Amino acid sequence: MKGKVKERSYRKTDYEQYHFSVKELVKYLGQAAALCMAADYLFYRNLWLLMSIIPVSAFYLKWQRNRMIRERRKRLNYQFKDALTSLSVAVQAGYSVESAVMSCVRDLERLYGRGADIVEEFRYIESQQQVSVPLEELFMDLGERSQVEDIENFASVFYTAKRTGGDMNRVIQKVARMLGDKIDVKKEIEATLAAKKSEQMIMSFMPAGIIVYLQMTSPGFLSVLYGNPFGIAAMSICLAVYGTSYWLGRKIVDIEV
Repeated sequence: MKGKVKERSYRKTDYEQYHFSVKELVKYLGQAAALCMAADYLFYRNLWLLMSIIPVSAFYLKWQRNRMIRERRKRLNYQFKDALTSLSVAVQAGYSVESAVMSCVRDLERLYGRGADIVEEFRYIESQQQVSVPLEELFMDLGERSQVEDIENFASVFYTAKRTGGDMNRVIQKVARMLGDKIDVKKEIEATLAAKKSEQMIMSFMPAGIIVYLQMTSPGFLSVLYGNPFGIAAMSICLAVYGTSYWLGRKIVDIEV
């Protein structure tokens, strides 16, 4: 039993995949159902059309999965900065790079707790070092699996320095400093964009708010658009334009640094 737990703790993580927990699945299915019912109420008011919209929930779950993958990679990127800082401090204290990894694991556990992606990755690296897997190959593997540019760049520099006998202390310090500066700039840009993202969300809800306002104040004004083929076609076009506008708005404010 202990062997199985240990094996599960040290297995590789595939950052191309994300598996919803039961709580997350219920949450996102509920959100998808609410969106389908809201779209039917605003644009169709037809039970049969509501049933045809429900399969769109699959696309919503896929979108949420892709969003969670991006968030996980961004979180790993930020955590990796702290890992490099801890690694740099340990190397300056006189540890070899291989021994510094073990010291780094303890620091990361105190900082993020057990179960964090960066903790599990460094525990995996530590376990593989015990079976004589070169450290530079382990960092290269982490970069390939995570597909995080900063980790890939560090892995390439570390691999080259390790194989050519470079000054590892200087390499780690320089990369840690550069990565820290880059992440600080990312956080500043994200803080600047936060207000714009809020404005975009408000603008996205305004068309739906206008329809609700008209339905409450002048119910007969929009009644011609419900329950007939012309109204269904017109509202379908409006829904398509609305969805496209929302998608473009998200693309504009979702800037990759």
